Amino acid sequence: MFLRQYFLACSLIITATQYVGNPIQCIVNGLPTHVVNTFCWISSTFTMPDAFKRQVGREVAHPGVANDFDEDDAPKYYTYYQWVCFVLFFQAIACYTPKFLWEAFEGGLMRTLVMGLHIGICKESERNAKKKVLLEYLMQHVKRHNLYAIRYWVCEFLCLINVLLQLYFMNLFFDGEFFSYGLRVMNFSETAQEERVDPMVFIFPRVTKCIFHKYGASGSIQKHDSLCILPLNIVNEKTYIFIWFWFVILATLLSILILYRVCIIVFPKCRPRILHSKNRGVPIEMCVALTRKVDLGDWWILLMLGTNLDPIIYREVISELAKKIESNISN
Repeated sequence: MFLRQYFLACSLIITATQYVGNPIQCIVNGLPTHVVNTFCWISSTFTMPDAFKRQVGREVAHPGVANDFDEDDAPKYYTYYQWVCFVLFFQAIACYTPKFLWEAFEGGLMRTLVMGLHIGICKESERNAKKKVLLEYLMQHVKRHNLYAIRYWVCEFLCLINVLLQLYFMNLFFDGEFFSYGLRVMNFSETAQEERVDPMVFIFPRVTKCIFHKYGASGSIQKHDSLCILPLNIVNEKTYIFIWFWFVILATLLSILILYRVCIIVFPKCRPRILHSKNRGVPIEMCVALTRKVDLGDWWILLMLGTNLDPIIYREVISELAKKIESNISN
C-alpha cells in the first residue's frame, strides 16, 4: 500500500515537472534554444566516466563533463531520463498486483466471517448469533480451506518475486548501476577524497553534454557541443536511493517470512504454539488438540481469525469449536 502510493506520488511529481515545467535546459550559442533542448531531450545526453575522477573547477567544469575526449572514449548515455515517470507508474501497478490477486482469490471471506466481531462491544444476543453462524461455517467446512491458505502464501511469494524482479529491471534500466547504488552511497563518505566519485551524481548527473550537428552556410557539417542541465535528477536520485533501501529491507523481510511459512508447512508441531501466541487466553493443550483434528488450511483460517476477532470472542470461538469437533469425533 505504502509503496504503491509512493511510486504514484513520485510519478506525478516528475510527470508534472517533465511535461509542464522544463525537464532539460541546454546552453548553446548560435542556435535556437528550444531546438537544441528538444533534440537533446529525445536523443539523450551523456557524460565521460573518466571525467568523474577529475577535480571540479580545475580539471573539469562539472562532474563527468570534459572536452578533451577522443572518438575512442566511450561516453555514458543517460537514456532513462525521459522514461522515469512511466517506469514509476508501472512499478506502482506492479506493487498492487499481489494485493489485487489476493482480493480476487479471497472474495471477502474473512470480512464475512468476522461480521464486525473485531470489536467486542455489541449486544449479547447479537454476539451469540454471530458466533453461532461462524461456528456453523467452521464445522461445515472442516478440511476445505487448504486452497485458501495456498493462495495466501502464493501471493506472499509473489510479493517477494515482485520485489526481486523490480530490482532486476531497475538495474537494467540504469545500465547495471542500481544493484550497488545504495552500498556505494553508504561507502562514499569513507572513501579517500582523491578517489571519491559521488554515486548519486554518477547515475543521476545534474549537468551533461549533448552534441548537435547541422549544416553550415557552405554545406559543411557543423558540430555544436552544449551543456545540458537535468533538474529532474535532483528528484530522481533521492527517489531511487529510498527505493533501493526500502526494496532491500522488503526483500530481506519477505525472504524471512517465506522461510517461516515453509517451517509452518514442514513442521506441524510448531502450529499449536503459533496458534496459542495469537491469544494467550486459549490454553496450549486446547491448541494442540484442535490442531491435530484439523488440516493446515483450517489451522490457517483459525490463525487469521485470531488476528481479526476480538480476543475474548476469539477465545470463546476456539473453545466451542474444539468441543464441537471432539463431540463429532466421539459420535
